[in-house]
Amino acid sequence: MRPLLALNPYFRRYRGRLLLGFLFIVLSNLFAVYSPQVVREAVDLIAAGIAQADRPAAERALSVPATLQLWVGWTGLDLPGMLDDLADRDEIAATVTRCALLLAALYLVFALLKGLFMFFMRQTIIVMSRLIEYDLKNVIFDHYQSLDRAFYKRHSTGDLMNRISEDVGKVRMYLGPAVMYTVNLVVLFIMCIGFMLSVNPTLTLWTLLPLPLMSLVIYRVSDLINRRSLDVQRQQSVLSTLAQESFSGIRVLKAYSREDHAADRFLASSARYRTLSLAQARVDALFMPAIGLLIGISSILTVYIGGRMLIAGDPTVTVGNIAEFIIYVNMLTWPFASVGWVVSLVQQASASMERINEFLDARPNVRPGHRVPADLKGDLRFERVSFTYPDTGIEALREVSFHVPPGGTLAIVGHTGSGKSTVADLLVRHYDPTAGAVLIDGVPLPEYDLAGLRRHIGHVPQDVFLFSERIADNIAFGADGADEALITTASRQAQVHENITGFPKGYDTLLGERGVTLSGGQKQRVSIARALATRPRILILDDPLSAVDTATEAAFLRDLRAQRDTGRTTVLISHRISAVQDADHILVLDHGRVTEEGDHATLLAKGGIYARLHQEQLLEEAREA
Repeated sequence: MRPLLALNPYFRRYRGRLLLGFLFIVLSNLFAVYSPQVVREAVDLIAAGIAQADRPAAERALSVPATLQLWVGWTGLDLPGMLDDLADRDEIAATVTRCALLLAALYLVFALLKGLFMFFMRQTIIVMSRLIEYDLKNVIFDHYQSLDRAFYKRHSTGDLMNRISEDVGKVRMYLGPAVMYTVNLVVLFIMCIGFMLSVNPTLTLWTLLPLPLMSLVIYRVSDLINRRSLDVQRQQSVLSTLAQESFSGIRVLKAYSREDHAADRFLASSARYRTLSLAQARVDALFMPAIGLLIGISSILTVYIGGRMLIAGDPTVTVGNIAEFIIYVNMLTWPFASVGWVVSLVQQASASMERINEFLDARPNVRPGHRVPADLKGDLRFERVSFTYPDTGIEALREVSFHVPPGGTLAIVGHTGSGKSTVADLLVRHYDPTAGAVLIDGVPLPEYDLAGLRRHIGHVPQDVFLFSERIADNIAFGADGADEALITTASRQAQVHENITGFPKGYDTLLGERGVTLSGGQKQRVSIARALATRPRILILDDPLSAVDTATEAAFLRDLRAQRDTGRTTVLISHRISAVQDADHILVLDHGRVTEEGDHATLLAKGGIYARLHQEQLLEEAREA
């Protein structure tokens, strides 16, 4: 239960609903436990009427129990007076029938009131659990957004989704049904046992004798059902994963003619799912018969012991008492049957809340500062920056230093794994450097408010991600209040306007998952347009033209050079020399170190790594030609 203590603030927030729900539980059970007494009085009345009718006329005088007088008194009828002088069998039958109908109406009223308060009980406690579920999901989602990129590298998307959906759902079952049924069991048990003991303690003990055994059976069977259910759920996840992988990779499956192999894997997994489901169904099939057997034993004991006491002339036992006790026993059936289920709910909720708390207790390594930049000039500086990825221990950068004045253009080139993308990640502060400092306008990045800083930075990552929305919405994603003119301008600058207008719906074209509707080059250019639409003071392009042809690349770079007078600082990361050769300053990274730097002509004259990369690309272009 310890992980569930984190939910106490939510209970306090909705304590009004919770306390009201407890009140409705008490009222509902109060009318429920009074109903068997009405049945007892009706049975006793009919039995007394039959007994009196069989006596000689001179001896016919039907005595009325005090409790029955109380039940019928609200009608205004003088029941004792009606029954004292009855001499005719037909009159006795008619009067008893009238009283029985009154008791039947009273029983119906109690049943309606019980149902009404049960409805209110669910409308307070179950609705409270839904409200807490809503709050908890929002808290988790907000917390997810506050965590840094290192957290998302350590955890899979599926795990994050499960904790905010499946785990929160299991916690809600504890907040609603588990709490409601537990309180209901306690209240009903106390009331029923109290009423039964007040009638006949001996009969009560014999009647309740099988209940401990029933609780043990319920707990054991429920535990087995829970384990079988978890096995079925895990196998269901395996089936879903196989299906998702097969559908997502259908082109690869068809290219290698592996459809039969995928079908065999799915068939084997389906067979195991069927086996586990049937095993669970067999346990489920035994549950209610076992409960019915134990309830039947309790009912038999009630009739047998109560009958013996009645025959022995025990004045505390009547036929109505036996009927009353049987109803009480059956009334306790479901609350006792729910014990195992509630225990299972609490166990699952505790495990789920522990997983949720694990994420809620996680704190980002990158924390926002307090300086909100009203405007940025775009002066960038790395001072002996080193960075090692925390999870892998890979040293990505070692003592990297450079300076980009406002409005300048810095290009970074190097082989794969040289640390180029890490520079971009540090500039947008996805990570903080292990050593050294990153400054913008002379201020270390940790002093800036993250949201305020990133509003001035346009970042085009290497891994393009587009949302399943309209193209126009994707481009305007980071620009509040972007109009059609701004979207079109950004698209023209990214050299994607002609492609978009060529679609039947133009900018209203709805993209598929992760932008699958577009080609690789089109996705890259839409991503560039999205960054340009924010009118950033600092533009970071991380290999944004890798899937674009040389003509389109040349057109984009030409437009990028034409905008230098806007004062925007640009950092261009690329493996193509043709993309960076016009930059003001070029850095060549190799294994996280700056091995060369200068402009295009200077680096070619050095004859080092940059010159070799340039020569290799010229040879590659010659072969393609």
